[in-house]
Amino acid sequence: MHNAQPWKFRFYCARRTFHVRADLDRAMPHSDPTGRSLHIGCGAALFNLRVAAAHAGWEPATRLLPDPADPQLLATVTLAEPVHPETDLAELYPAIHRRHTSRSPFSDEEVPTAVQDGLRGAAIMEGARLTFPDLWHVESVLDLVHDAEGRDVLDDVQTGVDEDVVRWTRLDTETPDAAADGIPAYAFGPRKRDGTAPVRDFAGRRPVPHREAATFEKVPHLALLGTAGDAPQDWLTAGQAMQRVLLQATLDGLATSLTSHALEWPELRWAVRDPQSATGFVHMVLRLGYGEPGPATPRRPVDEVLEINP
Repeated sequence: MHNAQPWKFRFYCARRTFHVRADLDRAMPHSDPTGRSLHIGCGAALFNLRVAAAHAGWEPATRLLPDPADPQLLATVTLAEPVHPETDLAELYPAIHRRHTSRSPFSDEEVPTAVQDGLRGAAIMEGARLTFPDLWHVESVLDLVHDAEGRDVLDDVQTGVDEDVVRWTRLDTETPDAAADGIPAYAFGPRKRDGTAPVRDFAGRRPVPHREAATFEKVPHLALLGTAGDAPQDWLTAGQAMQRVLLQATLDGLATSLTSHALEWPELRWAVRDPQSATGFVHMVLRLGYGEPGPATPRRPVDEVLEINP
């Protein structure tokens, strides 16, 4: 969420084991009071670790929330000698460096059924479900996103939601090397002149010099990612599934963006799901299509996120 990168890794050499931990200094108590989005983000980082391990020739044996007494320890990943190599994981490795969030317009070209089926399969492999809503459901989700945007404008003083956005946006950065985290102004994308695509405007009312305006899709291609449950383990599962879907979409030539806007309001969140689907709880709304892939955003230095122990 907002490229806060709320994770830390510890590698224990003797055991060949990574600990993936939550970095609560990068939590967002106003926008994400339960930590759901934090777990989803850390789940995505965990999946990248699994992909990198498989690419390096290891079998990543993963346990979620292995210690009930230490809830900040989100997962352990032990590097084992591969018996049945997960080649499907290793094949995703090139997409890690290519995948970027795109807040630019996409074309109206349909996403082929075969590609949609492959993305559904990617979510299922991680224990989640990806659904492509019908037109009536897309319109309902867009209404809920619009409602969330209105609530943010009216309630930002009371809720502090705007405080989180201001903290994690960088209006004064012009190059990827100017910051280590957050969303820089060059990644905001153009202002929306027209269209209904659910692209969050991180500038808000703040002026961004030289920012252009553009017309977005009138009927965006959306997908809903969810799980049957709504506990911390489900959130980590959703984060891994989300990242597998995004990496596969990147290999399929799709541009992607994410929105959790309506999902940040508990009273709106229940309405996002399709009551006829098997998904109990929606954790992310994905926007897919053909267009600009989006620029790279900053990443924290390795020594800030990785600790190596004997």
